[in-house]
Amino acid sequence: MTRIIAGRYGGRKLAVPAGTRTRPTADRVREALFSSLATQVELDGASVLDLYAGSGAVGLEAASRGAARVLLVESDPAAVRAARANIDALRAGAVVAQATGRVEAVLAGAPPGGAGYEVVFADPPYDLPEPGLRAVLAALAGRGWLAPAAVLALERSRRAPEPDWVPGITGTRSRRYGETVLWYGRADSVGVPPGT
Repeated sequence: MTRIIAGRYGGRKLAVPAGTRTRPTADRVREALFSSLATQVELDGASVLDLYAGSGAVGLEAASRGAARVLLVESDPAAVRAARANIDALRAGAVVAQATGRVEAVLAGAPPGGAGYEVVFADPPYDLPEPGLRAVLAALAGRGWLAPAAVLALERSRRAPEPDWVPGITGTRSRRYGETVLWYGRADSVGVPPGT
């Protein structure tokens, strides 16, 4: 069972899609993620981008903890429906929006409103090849999706190598939780102009 851990929606259950096409971030990993983020960024009032969002658990947790603007990006129809049900059940629509489509396709455009995000979480399929992950990072860094000094967190298998960080993003730390590793990076403090 997946729940919101803390904040205004703390304890509320979340719908998750049936089957194995999505892999919800475990509650303990989510708790560790937000504990780590709290040491790196002010989440209250922040803008958060949740890539490969699944049921939206990470983005909704961010909203529960005070994020002002959250965008969930997901392509799987069942996961999109579960995330919409969760947004509606929490009445979080004023803060949380959805972009339905493949992450690569969404990132090929400009961010909504033209403003970059201060926190980015990405939980791509564990079998996503490293060149695919690098392309996602490059799109984030080069198309205006990152606010200056934005914090990135990537969930990967412990068997995957360190992400191939791209110009504009510097790897800062990693933490392992069983089979999961969270890799953290930070965007350049001056930001990267869109289209570079």
